[in-house]
Amino acid sequence: MSRPTRETRHGQGRVPRRARRRRSRTPLVVLAVTALVAVVAGVAGTVYAKLSSSINTFDGQGIDGNRPAANVAGQNILIIGSDSRSGNNAKLGGGTGAVGRSDTTLLVHVYGDGKHAVAVSIPRDTLVDIPRCRLPDGTWTAPQTGAMFNSAFTVGVTAKGNPACTQNTVEKLTGLRIDHTIVVDFDGFAKITEAVGGVQVCLPNYVYQGDLNPNRGSRGQLLFAKGLQTVSGQKALDYVRIRHGLGDGSDIGRIKRQQAFIGSLIKKVKAQGLDPVTLLPLAEAAAASMTVDPGLGSADKLLSFALGLKDIDLHNTKFVTLPWRYQGARVAVVQSEAEQLWAALKADRTLDGADASGKVRPSAKPSAKSAPKPVSGAGINLAVYNGTTVSGLAARAAAELKAAGFTVTAVGTAASQSTLKTVIQYGPAATDQARTVARLHPKAERVPVAAPGITLILGSDYATSAAPAPTPTTLNGKARSADDDPCSNLSYG
Repeated sequence: MSRPTRETRHGQGRVPRRARRRRSRTPLVVLAVTALVAVVAGVAGTVYAKLSSSINTFDGQGIDGNRPAANVAGQNILIIGSDSRSGNNAKLGGGTGAVGRSDTTLLVHVYGDGKHAVAVSIPRDTLVDIPRCRLPDGTWTAPQTGAMFNSAFTVGVTAKGNPACTQNTVEKLTGLRIDHTIVVDFDGFAKITEAVGGVQVCLPNYVYQGDLNPNRGSRGQLLFAKGLQTVSGQKALDYVRIRHGLGDGSDIGRIKRQQAFIGSLIKKVKAQGLDPVTLLPLAEAAAASMTVDPGLGSADKLLSFALGLKDIDLHNTKFVTLPWRYQGARVAVVQSEAEQLWAALKADRTLDGADASGKVRPSAKPSAKSAPKPVSGAGINLAVYNGTTVSGLAARAAAELKAAGFTVTAVGTAASQSTLKTVIQYGPAATDQARTVARLHPKAERVPVAAPGITLILGSDYATSAAPAPTPTTLNGKARSADDDPCSNLSYG
């Protein structure tokens, strides 16, 4: 299996050599939304003002105006980890170079019922399209195709990175509107773990200094014993940065361990309770160590945001990785599964397809007298293409067809994305099979063509009437919960 190599590209050329030298692996992004819950402690007066003055915001002018529509239910939060060595970060991360870079990013969807959440890890080496991004001088870059995901954060080559560019990239990748973006650096990570009194982690085997830094040329001293232990500060940072000596040594291979760390952190904060004595230090650490979008740029805004997160259940806090496969030394998105995931989040459906919007939906069950006979697609092959700009339609229709027994041979985007009415194209020998497909799509127009087989091209009529479908059971089966045993399921990404 190939491992990703180290290369950084961005809109203004390559990072200078000195900035790239000894680029070590980024720490896990702390699930910063957990730290924000501390604000509900109700601090007031000078302490409240101090929290407000400590909050750093990034320039919202870099958020592209060509964005997905506002979310109907739930909210999406982007958490970015920066491995810049500026300020206090140098003594924690080692190496040199103040340029802000991101290696670990989480898209957190908080469901409308306020009791469920899912965090999607986006591997740093994922090949994506990066839309235009704003530079420090106010100009905009040209869009990029097939670029490494983490290169979006380096556009502009600044110590603070470019959170808006990463947000633009995630919105283009997912078709989901990001409500808030939060950046955490080395120093912030260390302070938050210290503020909670340490986080319980688990090591599958002994880890030495040489595992953290393979360039040292020797095994070095023992860093971590095998098994359960509590870590904070530098020790916690070392834990989440370990790549060699565990699993296959790839960045993908450590994602599960990072997700386990976040779950353990959430569990620790929940166990401590929402009282001022225990949570004020966490609130101060979080406020001082994060960079947020302008929509979270004050203590009262953070308070309002945090109040919507405090009731999320541990077991219903899930972690998954963006569906991926290796493409040479990089990571490619498995589009069919990813589209199903984005469609489910957009519809506020959990990984197993349950409605977590908190809204009462009208029953779709027909009466016993009018109930139609179930459709069986056994033995029928067809391709499904999205003829609209609405993300996830082809994956949604494919899931419905598979559930009815059809074999879906291809899922993708149609040549035209301005199709109004759904079309079933069928070859000379597929007339009867096309009628069966039409039972699931009764409003579709059936069009005979010379080519053999059946093709379903979805129009905007399907986009407005289709019911949300559950995501693949394979994704749900790979999910980790925040209350899972810290020693279980520690690999693979």
